[in-house]
Amino acid sequence: MGWRISMLNIYLGDMENAIYHPPVYFDNTYEDEWITDELSVKMIKDIDKSDVIGPHLVQSPILGPISTKELSGGVKTLMLMAFDDSGKIFNASACGDNCAKWILRIAGKKNLTINLHHIMDFGKDFEAKILNTGEMVHSMAEFISVAGKYV
Repeated sequence: MGWRISMLNIYLGDMENAIYHPPVYFDNTYEDEWITDELSVKMIKDIDKSDVIGPHLVQSPILGPISTKELSGGVKTLMLMAFDDSGKIFNASACGDNCAKWILRIAGKKNLTINLHHIMDFGKDFEAKILNTGEMVHSMAEFISVAGKYV
């Protein structure tokens, strides 16, 4: 069995066919099992500070009981990145920087291509391929030097 190297691919700026507003797409395509998956439960706890009760109910410390459609755009976009197998590319600028570590974690498990319209803070050490140029970046300094030309 060969090793599979997973990779984060980033396309900067306007990208044809990318899902520009992932939360709307999520609301119309998500599956119940995505919500209760261990990864989603952890992301919802971290990003939205909320607890998954079931596939249709989340307990928010601020809003009280909410439906999955009331989750943040960032969490919805992360779940699409993790579970949507349609081959669609999602606009990760719907996510805040607090989602960056989760994007890297998802990309560690599968090849992930995202679209960015801003310079997301991925932290000190990470690896990504910039699809606009084919360059590999390994740090925020390298990422900023390339991304600044496109966003």
